[in-house]
Amino acid sequence: MQQSDGQIDASHGAGVVESCVIAAKRLLNSGRLAEALKQLELVLRHDHEHREALYLIAVCFRYLGDLRRAFDAQDDLLKRHPRYARGFQERGHLCKTLGRTTEAVTAYERAVTLNPGLLSSWIALAALYRASGKLDGVSLCEEQIKELRELPSELLAAKSMLHEGDVLTAEKICRAHLQQHPKHIGAMRLLAKIAADLGILDQALFLLQSAIEFDPACRAARFEYAQMLHRRQQFALALEHAEILLAHSPDNPAYQLVQANAAAALGRFANALECYDRLLAAHPDSAPLQVLKGHALKSLGDADAAVAAYRAAAGLKPDFGDAWWSLANLKTYRFDPAEVAIMENAETECVGIDRQQLCFALGKSYEDRGDYHRSFEYYSRGNALKLAECGYRAATTEQEFAEQRAVCTRDFFAKRSDFGVSSNEPIFIVGLPRSGSTLLEQILASHPQVDGTIELPNIIALVQRFAARHRLMAAPRYPRVLESLSTAQLARFGQEYLLAASPFRHGAAFFTDKTPNNFRHIGLIHLLFPNARIIDARREPLACCFSNFKQLFGEGQYFSYGLAEVAHYYRSYEALMQHWDAVLPNKILRVQYEDVIADLSTQVRRILDFLELPFDARCLDFHRNRRAVHTPSAEQVRQRIYLDGLTQWRHFEPFLGPLKTALGLPT
Repeated sequence: MQQSDGQIDASHGAGVVESCVIAAKRLLNSGRLAEALKQLELVLRHDHEHREALYLIAVCFRYLGDLRRAFDAQDDLLKRHPRYARGFQERGHLCKTLGRTTEAVTAYERAVTLNPGLLSSWIALAALYRASGKLDGVSLCEEQIKELRELPSELLAAKSMLHEGDVLTAEKICRAHLQQHPKHIGAMRLLAKIAADLGILDQALFLLQSAIEFDPACRAARFEYAQMLHRRQQFALALEHAEILLAHSPDNPAYQLVQANAAAALGRFANALECYDRLLAAHPDSAPLQVLKGHALKSLGDADAAVAAYRAAAGLKPDFGDAWWSLANLKTYRFDPAEVAIMENAETECVGIDRQQLCFALGKSYEDRGDYHRSFEYYSRGNALKLAECGYRAATTEQEFAEQRAVCTRDFFAKRSDFGVSSNEPIFIVGLPRSGSTLLEQILASHPQVDGTIELPNIIALVQRFAARHRLMAAPRYPRVLESLSTAQLARFGQEYLLAASPFRHGAAFFTDKTPNNFRHIGLIHLLFPNARIIDARREPLACCFSNFKQLFGEGQYFSYGLAEVAHYYRSYEALMQHWDAVLPNKILRVQYEDVIADLSTQVRRILDFLELPFDARCLDFHRNRRAVHTPSAEQVRQRIYLDGLTQWRHFEPFLGPLKTALGLPT
């Protein structure tokens, strides 16, 4: 309730705040702007961060014609909520009112990037593009406007809710609409987007596959399906659907990009680079295209050309964090003082992923210069930003690990000794990221009987299929579902895994699957392939944890963005591996990274003996292997063994007290 002094009673705060916001909207819509402002100011006394109140205040001042205060309010909104799409839309409206066309376009573009459901921004952009003669932009806007206008009003509202963070309400609206209209393509696409944002990728794939089965002519659904297939690392199928799209629209750059990315992922780098160059010829100012070209060149081992592409991207867009982080992530590139100055200036101005990437790149640059205090400051800032965004909870991980131990007991496996397929072709390399797993894969891929593949997604995809939920926020069924799987089912899943791995093989008898997080699913792996061998890539705790802390990952690995979080994860990993050793004796070979560095020959022979492979000297010359490598360690594994990496963390030791404490080590 509201108190007599104009404050909101704390005991009834949340409900009254929302009532005030609703009242303010009604007053604003009826033109009673001064009264609306009073309601909103009351809200901010109770919650000075209230996003919608800050936004509505900016709108009120614009309607009143007080553009100076409107800009001040809008600046305050975006300072507190830098990814709020409607805030950028409001900035666009203000800039357009003042005739500041370039700034208006930038603001509207940012708005629709953050929330593609903002019809007003698309309409305004189309008009501004048309006035400036940017006809390609007009076509894109008109396509989006047409699609949004065809959506029922409730789905249009749900689309905006999704991009503004109200996922549960958006999901309920979509499901209710699909109950009434079970073949509505727009609702299926939107629900697929919700599932994808929640990481339930198999459900997103199913919805999009169903959409194109109901309407094969819906290119938007097929395009999203191809993108989702790529995200699930089903690259061959993504390429197939990209080619279907290109058969209808051969000059569509978005379709060409999906084709190029899939080709690069499949190792068809000549095709991918040809497509990137063709796209760059048509769009020479595209910094993201330069970065994608750089990634392909990096995977091929052409470091100089990759550097040139990344630097070109940074030159086109100095605040493009991906360009700078890609240079840093080569691990061998050294920034000059002018580049550091550009990055520092950009870091203070940008937000979101660009700022995170710049922080990690600056951390690497100062580490290379020996300024470890400044380096740690940037690494810490980047991690804090990323951790706040991803919302990682260690308790969820620990619960999953505890359920694995409860289900996957020695007795459980004894009763299923005849399950799975007999193939011993896959060699699973597991562990934590930054533990030397890429080095082990490169060593094994240098053996003539072993194909090195990529970090295959198939085990994780199968886990997600098992964990499928009836509703998005329901509890997952995995790993309990393992208890109900039959011999025939597991044999089928094992054969599906081998088939899915085949595009990445080159005819050798064995192949590696170097997906570090598969350590969480060794029980499932054993049920599928009781004869497969598993290598646990282990690294000294402080070195491994801090190396993860310094790494900005492309996706996942959210445990790494805090010293306490990464330490907790490391200890949980150790405990789970102890469990696997106990219930599956002789299944797993532990290989210590430090031992490989100290005595490569002995460790290589030990690994090959475990795999029952003959010794081959080419494994000792792994750095000569020019195979494509897709991980951050790509350049490092193309060099000889070096000792410096063992002790790099010691430069930061004065700052690692919290990490040592969390690991249970003396400080």
